[in-house]
Amino acid sequence: TISNLDAGEPVPIPTLPLESMRIRSEPAVLNSNEPALAVAEPETVTPDPFELLKPKIAILDETDSGLDVDALRIVSEGVNRAKAANNLGVLLITHYTRILRYIKPDFVHVFAGGKIVEEGGPELAERLEEQGYEAYVS
Repeated sequence: TISNLDAGEPVPIPTLPLESMRIRSEPAVLNSNEPALAVAEPETVTPDPFELLKPKIAILDETDSGLDVDALRIVSEGVNRAKAANNLGVLLITHYTRILRYIKPDFVHVFAGGKIVEEGGPELAERLEEQGYEAYVS
């Protein structure tokens, strides 16, 4: 750990295999057949934090807020890879079912008034998408 280092000793930097980096390749614009890296958005070249940190559990609080469909897929792929490879437990907090198209829940819980008011499986999320939350807040 960093607290155990002597003064002047280099700080270790975690490394990742190249395949864990999310790099989007797009055709170059300037009459070239060579692919170019698209780095217009910060999300296009980023290390996978689950691969880097290898947590036992991840709490994802409205991770899908503000993500376009491409970014949502990239995040979901990282979560699903970590679930499979590292037995990652995931607490996914969301108001929308869009992310559940990519990350399949084992359990779904509805919170209202500070407590769990309903529990179920993936079918509960589908019902919420169709009927909304009004039954829980009125």
